[in-house]
Amino acid sequence: MSSPDPFRVCAATVAVCLLSVACSCSASAAETKPNVVLILMDDMGAHDLSGEGSQFYQSPNIDSIAAQGIRFSNGYATCCVCSPSRASIQLGTFPARHGITDWIGAKSGLAWKRPNRVLPAEYLHELPTDQTTIAEAFREAGYGTFFAGKWHLGGEGSWPTDHGYDENQGGHDRGSPPGGFFSPYKNPVLTDGPDGESLPIRLAQETADYIRRNSDEPFFAMLSFYSVHAPVQTSKELWEKYRDRAPELNPGQKRFLVDRTLPVRQVQDHPVYAGMVETVDNAVGVVLHALDELGLEENTIVVFTSDNGGVSSGDAYATSNLPLRGGKGRQWEGGIREPLYIRYPAGVRPGIESSTPVTGADLYPTLLDLCGIPLKPEQHVDGVSLKPILKGGTIESRALYWHYPHYGNQGGEPNAIIQKNRWKLIHYFEDGRNELYDLENDPGEQSDLSLTNPARTAELFQQLDKWLDEVDAKRPKADPRYDSAKTEEFYRRIQTANLQRLEEFHQRILEATWQPNEDWWGSFRTDD
Repeated sequence: MSSPDPFRVCAATVAVCLLSVACSCSASAAETKPNVVLILMDDMGAHDLSGEGSQFYQSPNIDSIAAQGIRFSNGYATCCVCSPSRASIQLGTFPARHGITDWIGAKSGLAWKRPNRVLPAEYLHELPTDQTTIAEAFREAGYGTFFAGKWHLGGEGSWPTDHGYDENQGGHDRGSPPGGFFSPYKNPVLTDGPDGESLPIRLAQETADYIRRNSDEPFFAMLSFYSVHAPVQTSKELWEKYRDRAPELNPGQKRFLVDRTLPVRQVQDHPVYAGMVETVDNAVGVVLHALDELGLEENTIVVFTSDNGGVSSGDAYATSNLPLRGGKGRQWEGGIREPLYIRYPAGVRPGIESSTPVTGADLYPTLLDLCGIPLKPEQHVDGVSLKPILKGGTIESRALYWHYPHYGNQGGEPNAIIQKNRWKLIHYFEDGRNELYDLENDPGEQSDLSLTNPARTAELFQQLDKWLDEVDAKRPKADPRYDSAKTEEFYRRIQTANLQRLEEFHQRILEATWQPNEDWWGSFRTDD
């Protein structure tokens, strides 16, 4: 019997070893769980990004998330104000169901002192502890969990670490940054940096540091900016940059026009707000760079969205959402339409755009599904997994619902909404009237079709009313103190003297001699 050829034996042994190594690597890759970075803006409107058509704001880092992933052109927050939509992201349910229907801290019932026809409904003031948050679902699946930034879902005892997050940097009960957007922050769960340190950059650095510390294990990190919420603050350099970029108004053009209750901004030219957009875009870049630096970009799902529309009336009157009507706190598309992007290089083809209407409540089941974690249909009742869309397919057509039985500081009226396919019906609790819009042909909601299309109006209202009953939605009650004369005087002042003051103030911001508030840290700082 001849002895075996040593070269053949060696080659066969090498082939077996290589095959073993390849199989091991393949198995290892298959077992690698995707990471998740969920980026949530505060008060960023649907057109507050250069990638969404703004000719004034600049946001290349955020735009890159959409370019490298999927952009939902009909992305929605579940409410026109912050706390309710933030709770929807945590729970996968709509506000009428989870019970947080207004920003936490807003007055309700007889505590409401403005001269309005109905009393704002009562609402839940903290995230319910008997429900499973998205962070708890990820932690159960072996993920590390991290939160940075705005929480606004309850006081101490209902902070991020009470709802599934291992670490928390800056999340507490307040909805706006106590010390503004420059250190000292006056935040009970965020140490101060050097005077003048930028809050959004700091939150991004905290997130990037967490990712670096935990890059060997799967993580779910939520970066929830306080930006671009009031107070509007930026650096002197960015104010000057955007002051010089601001478009000039045409002769006779007004910056504000009254829409039913309050003046509404018609043009994007606020240089301080624009500086805030650029700063938060740079902050997003800090996190994206960390993922690239660590080689995690392929296997990390990055989500970007906002909690409600841009502030075009009330608060700082900072931006315009045109061609969408209204803004934060209001019932029209400007109050609820949002940028919504998902980037996942290992699982989503880049450059996709979907017109399917989707909401923040869909993120819970979608992220579980993408990460191979069993869904929790008993929890995320109103959300659906968008994975089929990300894979080139579709999801079943459905109705979407909103419920805001309150008066917005930005001029919104107590209402509930159903949107089904191209049709949107708004029901007003003050007088029971309905508005009907064809969003396909009238995205700016200028033509109310309720009178010319009574059958569809009745059908949609009946479906909305039934759903509100099913989820035990709280509705406003008549205010026994109501005085129509006081209401008329209240709005008359806003729509006359206040309108003129707005025009004058916002023109001054564009003048070289304008000065910010004295407590604005970092706004006029220099290196000397």
